[in-house]
Amino acid sequence: MIPEVLMSKQATDITFSQVVSDGTNQDCMLETVKDPLILVIFGATGDLTARKVFPAVYNLMRTHTLPHPFLILGIGRSELTSSMFQHNMQAALAKTHKVDPSAWEVMARSISYLQMDYTRPQDYAKLKRTLKALDPDGRTQGNILFYLAVPPDSYALIAEQLGKAGLSREYVKGNGRISLVVEKPFGRDLESARKLDRTLHTWFEEHQIFRIDHYMAKETVQNVLMFRFANAMFEPIWNRSYIDYIEITAWESLGVEHRAGYYDRAGVLRDMFQNHMMMLLALCAMEPPSLFESERVRDERSKVYRAMQPFPVDRIDQRLVLGQYAAGIINGRPVPGYVEEPGVDPRSLTPTYARMKVFIDNWRWQGVPMFLTSGKRMAEKRTEIVIQFKEVPCSMFHRILGDHITANRLVLGIHPNECVDLTFQTKAPGTRVCLRPVNMHFDYAKGYGGPLFDDYEKILLDCMLGDQTLFWRQDAVELCWGFLTPILEECDCPDRRKTIYLYRAGTNGPQEAQRIKP
Repeated sequence: MIPEVLMSKQATDITFSQVVSDGTNQDCMLETVKDPLILVIFGATGDLTARKVFPAVYNLMRTHTLPHPFLILGIGRSELTSSMFQHNMQAALAKTHKVDPSAWEVMARSISYLQMDYTRPQDYAKLKRTLKALDPDGRTQGNILFYLAVPPDSYALIAEQLGKAGLSREYVKGNGRISLVVEKPFGRDLESARKLDRTLHTWFEEHQIFRIDHYMAKETVQNVLMFRFANAMFEPIWNRSYIDYIEITAWESLGVEHRAGYYDRAGVLRDMFQNHMMMLLALCAMEPPSLFESERVRDERSKVYRAMQPFPVDRIDQRLVLGQYAAGIINGRPVPGYVEEPGVDPRSLTPTYARMKVFIDNWRWQGVPMFLTSGKRMAEKRTEIVIQFKEVPCSMFHRILGDHITANRLVLGIHPNECVDLTFQTKAPGTRVCLRPVNMHFDYAKGYGGPLFDDYEKILLDCMLGDQTLFWRQDAVELCWGFLTPILEECDCPDRRKTIYLYRAGTNGPQEAQRIKP
């Protein structure tokens, strides 16, 4: 059965740009999608679509970046008409946005819904007919973006069925550019990651697959590369000769929230380290690519993972501390411990905190420790990168000031403080010779009046443009899993209760983490 399609000929002649009139200057770094497109969202009735994907599409529409024509087909198991689905999306959007009625009226005309059972091959034939019915004149030129906002165990199944239905191959039988978007996790260890990849690559080429890491889409994360390679004052000292250590921190004050079912099977190492933390590490440590071009940037990231020193699992407690949050106080409010959260096994030994010390064995970074720390229910929400420089090698002031002078420190704030802070020494005013540390501060958004894109908006825009720079390539996925899998095998052993340290919610993690220090 073909779903209710609300795209009239008159509606398709209305461009999204007609409904935006806020006067914002969009000339600076605003990239628009030229090629028409159908966005197909699997899991359209789920939480991810309502909270992230659909608001991102709405905001892209408001900033003139979407192509024309642009159609949206939501796919889910629920029995809904297109009108009902539109109403649900408008209600979800209204929870976080002030919805412009005229803008929504135009957007709603592009939205259709199809009920499907992902396990039934005949439903994919129905999907193929529906796509044709949505665009009978071929105005979208066969360009389709399949977004899998579904549980990870459905990725392989959906990819295989799309392929068998003839919906994965580009430029055959009326198909144009076909893309597949998958969210993390990409497997749960090296073996499962390879198994998933074999299925995806049976039906899709690597350039068609967009593996999302939404951390990479944050403006301040992207700014790390610009900061390093566009400024002559920093890159010459960005190495083992001048840097003492690098500290990458990603703290969350929230608990597992609505993700308890997934998180209790994953834990912090799979949820944060295999993707977000490793990606931030690569940005800090990678060599400059010869061109700022997708594959060359991803080549350099993969080189970092290849150079990572194998983790000493026989001495794991010297390089890794795992923790789990207990009941505590967050923002003056009592919160439960992890095992008391809804959907979590009361006997769970899943870690919610990890602090890890790693080394990169290459010319630039030999001997420089890299500290990666992430946890839930921490004292504050904070993601930042700290570059700690070495002390000056010889102090000419030691008779006056002593032998120790505080070293320079560079902090790249990712979230919520999007900033750059540089600490250095100056003479304190007065007749005596004294030093005082001062701070040079840059607020990332200050002085900028153009449109600001959140991570999912940037992700969707790059998927539509076909730009793979911010996405994971399979070799990097396997290299990171190859590094982490021996650790996971050691930490997943039955007697790991002795290796999971409790910490109170609202604190800085377990006391035992202090042993992993510079």
